[in-house]
Amino acid sequence: MNAQQRRLVFERLHALDPHPKSELAYRTPYELLVAVVLSAQATDRSVNQATARLFPVANTPAAMVALGVEGLIPYVETIGLFRNKAKNVVALSEILLREHGGAVPADREALERLPGVGRKTANVVLNVAFGQPTIAVDTHVFRVANRTGLAPGKDPGEVERKLLRNVPDEFRLHAHHWLILHGRYTCTARRPRCAQCCIVDLCGFRDKTA
Repeated sequence: MNAQQRRLVFERLHALDPHPKSELAYRTPYELLVAVVLSAQATDRSVNQATARLFPVANTPAAMVALGVEGLIPYVETIGLFRNKAKNVVALSEILLREHGGAVPADREALERLPGVGRKTANVVLNVAFGQPTIAVDTHVFRVANRTGLAPGKDPGEVERKLLRNVPDEFRLHAHHWLILHGRYTCTARRPRCAQCCIVDLCGFRDKTA
């Protein structure tokens, strides 16, 4: 896929959804951070169901620490890997209180030092909460980037580097949302819905569905 085709991809995705948003429910950077940590290997829907019960009880680092791991587990036990995630959420809340005055830092290095926060999670928080033009590469973005030829890479790091290099500046802020949503609802894993795809003529996938 050449530069002109890549620009057309994002022009069309923008035209369909000019202001894409995360499908995770949150109101503050802290709520977003917790939701993204919980969302690893889980659906946004299952996380939203859990946080709809959790956040009215604990939606600040201090309240989460007071709740504790055992108090948190009943709210998140419907989510995969819930015990480890509960430990991470309480531990990161303790660090936020101790080192950042209870605030979520708008800094990659500080975010990635938090338990349960890797590069992808940090990218989501920096982008969604703080408006930084980062690109979080999850399974959907990785699939779309490779399948279409937009930014092929052998691992998420390579895909991220290529997307940051190749996505036109004016589309970078929302690029990962467009690609996530495209992968979630159109360029699906088992059988892509090519007949409904707005970029099918630009896509390099050979086995397009009818």
